[in-house]
Amino acid sequence: MGAGVVVSEMVTSDPKLQNTRKTKLRLAHSFGDETSEFSRPTKDSDTGLRVVQIAGGDAEILAKAAVTNEDNGAQIIDINMGCPAKKVCKKAAGSALLKDPKLVDSILKAVVGSVDIPVTLKIRTGWDKKSINALQIAKIAEDNGIQSLAVHGRTKACKYEGLAEHDTVALIKQSVSIPVIANGDIDSPEMAKKILQHTGADGLMIGRAAQGRPWIFREISYFLRNNRLPAPMAIEEIKYILLNHIASLHLFYGENQGVRIARKHTSWYLANDILSGSKDRSDKARHFKRTFNTFLTASEQLTSLNDYFEQL
Repeated sequence: MGAGVVVSEMVTSDPKLQNTRKTKLRLAHSFGDETSEFSRPTKDSDTGLRVVQIAGGDAEILAKAAVTNEDNGAQIIDINMGCPAKKVCKKAAGSALLKDPKLVDSILKAVVGSVDIPVTLKIRTGWDKKSINALQIAKIAEDNGIQSLAVHGRTKACKYEGLAEHDTVALIKQSVSIPVIANGDIDSPEMAKKILQHTGADGLMIGRAAQGRPWIFREISYFLRNNRLPAPMAIEEIKYILLNHIASLHLFYGENQGVRIARKHTSWYLANDILSGSKDRSDKARHFKRTFNTFLTASEQLTSLNDYFEQL
């Protein structure tokens, strides 16, 4: 496994929405900006690869969005054709595009042809289990110059339910020459290794399993190199990561929105086995979460988190 890459939250290609606060924040985040939602990276800023994920259903508009993001500092454009959310699919975007391979072809051709930076793609296996066409889409992607393809082993209809299947990922890997990234149900180092071996994929994409457990990437990397699990995370290290994470949310989003967003992230951390594996710790975590969700200020949240870990 090589180095990891972080992709921005999905950004709309709709020009009417590109100046909204939500879109600007997502772009600032992808550029590594921690202080202003309106700042752009400098040519010399070292924030790692800036990968911006765009979504939409119109080839021309998506191409223009790709150009705009390239001009603003993006180093890779990632096209989302995997999101199953109703509000995305009803606009013929996300995984809804898998129903129309001709439209997929025109979108990929337009976006790749509009920019000088690499373009990548994320898809699902198909619209539903009766119309699995990921291999067809993968070949269209390869023919149009897509540089890598991430495949979630579920259809749009599956959403996030049931078990992901990776046979389709394996078939795609055998059939195209571009790098293929496996996605879906990769929630442990052991599962990561199993899926890599089963699919022959060039890499892994992890989403939900990293919520409240951002060190999963380090655990997987260690396991793949050494064929054994690393030592469990120390409570003190989790405290350091969590407090810095929450403080960064307050700084980035502003206190009012940051406090609200911090609640769900803290809840994910508290569900981690290290913090809730025993009955005593599980009871403490459950009680603390209820209290934490009532706080209205950044200082209350940070002070309470510090006190909670001191009690552990």
